[in-house]
Amino acid sequence: MTAAARLRVVAIGGGTGLSTLLRGLRRHVSIPGQPTSEAAQIADLAAVVTVTDDGGSSGRLRKDFNMLPPGDLRNCMVALSEEEDVLTKLFAHRFRSGDTLEGHNFGNLFVAALTELTGDFAHAIQLASKILATRGRIYPVTTANATLVARMDNGAFVRGETSITASRQHIAELMLDPPDAAAVPETLDAIERADLITVGPGSLYTSLITNLLVKGIPDALARARGVRVYICNLMTQANESLGLSASEHIKRIYEHTHAPIFDYAIVNTAPFSSTTLARYAAENAAPIVADIDRIQALGVRCITGDFAVEDNVVRHEANRVTTSLLALARTHRRHSR
Repeated sequence: MTAAARLRVVAIGGGTGLSTLLRGLRRHVSIPGQPTSEAAQIADLAAVVTVTDDGGSSGRLRKDFNMLPPGDLRNCMVALSEEEDVLTKLFAHRFRSGDTLEGHNFGNLFVAALTELTGDFAHAIQLASKILATRGRIYPVTTANATLVARMDNGAFVRGETSITASRQHIAELMLDPPDAAAVPETLDAIERADLITVGPGSLYTSLITNLLVKGIPDALARARGVRVYICNLMTQANESLGLSASEHIKRIYEHTHAPIFDYAIVNTAPFSSTTLARYAAENAAPIVADIDRIQALGVRCITGDFAVEDNVVRHEANRVTTSLLALARTHRRHSR
């Protein structure tokens, strides 16, 4: 595949959903200065990552150092690096003892140190990515120290991602404080030039919608020339999406973006084993209903199939998802020329 034929890809999200997808996309990124194969279909890969986490190691560093939470960004760095590398394992290491170190992740501490040295969080992320030789660029969706605020279905307002997730009420609306938190300029540029833009998988509100509240992101997605794909979650999630079908996930996103931003949705339609269903039912969760007709009524075309892998936790099968995404992007680019 020629350099001109390779794709520019932007993946937006957070949590384990985004890092799982990036592991699939990474295998198709061409490396400058090295021989390329037909598998190297991606010329440029940019991950746009949420930065509103206020729990765990990230939350402690955010409070102690007045810095953005590095956890989701660090997970993306690990996902885009060579997994067998010792440095990668080191970045993923979590301390199990020590009064001040216990619970902290080495990668988070490393980013905190780079942030102090450089005085710039976004620059620290780029330096850490360079050290890990990531196959792609990683950007915080904003460098503003923003906090999530949720209006719950009982009218109460809950502040902070950890408190929102722990609430027993359902989220009616999500907001950012400050509301004018602006996107990183490189992110908007990447979206404008992309052939493929993905949103998801990930927690509906705290991994996906939180990115779409950032000033500039919805407009950039609405104007984007590349194909825009929503990767639907596999299971419902407490306090985020219990009882919501696939189309209702998209509707909730559109309520916050105030514009349609998807051309396609990747939706799993393969059944799960009775063991998996029972395990999730014990947590009051279930497979997300693939209401294809209602998705298409929103103007979103569907790509259906078996996109899941069952383990202790159900995850997207990154290679199958990636194969569908890249084929879709190539077709869209041909037809848009």
